[in-house]
Amino acid sequence: MASPLVVDNVTKRFRQGDRTVEALSNISLEVQPGQFLAIMGHSGSGKSTLLHLMAGLATADEGHVVINGTDIGKLNDRDLTLFRRRQIGLVFQSFNLIPTLSAQENIELPLMLDNQVNGSVSTKVNDIVQSLGLGHRVHHRPDALSGGEQQRVAIGRALVTDPAVILADEPTGNLDSLSSKSVCNLLRDLSVRDGKTIIMVTHEPSVAAYAQEVAVIRDGKLVARFATEGPEESQKLAMRYQECVK
Repeated sequence: MASPLVVDNVTKRFRQGDRTVEALSNISLEVQPGQFLAIMGHSGSGKSTLLHLMAGLATADEGHVVINGTDIGKLNDRDLTLFRRRQIGLVFQSFNLIPTLSAQENIELPLMLDNQVNGSVSTKVNDIVQSLGLGHRVHHRPDALSGGEQQRVAIGRALVTDPAVILADEPTGNLDSLSSKSVCNLLRDLSVRDGKTIIMVTHEPSVAAYAQEVAVIRDGKLVARFATEGPEESQKLAMRYQECVK
């Protein structure tokens, strides 16, 4: 089976005043189907820039990002928008829910935009709602939901199109410790149980420990990639991570 995500020698530069800053330098990585990969790095290391390139929210200056066999850097704006909607599930730290829509409507939103809402889709959405433990909250708007519930709605929205990859940018950043653990367990289950391919940016070893592998970015370069030993071994991961970023 082909890899759902390949990053091939990607470089990204930004202008800051009269100088050019290289945010990413010749990054290459490949993610296998059903893999849960955490990308770690200090603030300013380039990890969020890398996620934005994977999501098609920014364009690489050199190299290629290939999702499900498509080089997204070669798509025009319209095709990229459609591709992102159908093939990339996005989960953000700030949830990014529509405040006037219910939980169910927020989950359905990508399908609404594609004019795909029908009876069979409603069954699919209901299955997602039940699997996320939101059955009793489907008619509530975001301001009536807890932070953990809002993030579960955002994850449901990312799942509803059955995308090739799910990209999560600091998904636990606005959550308390209990909600954070719940969301981490959910992401892990989606990978292990349902075969979803997930790439998550985080700076927290206790969160990264739920992934199967960790890739460490330092000063725009990929400096390490290693397997995790599970949430119960997050202290070991923290020590190894610190060694990588010294």
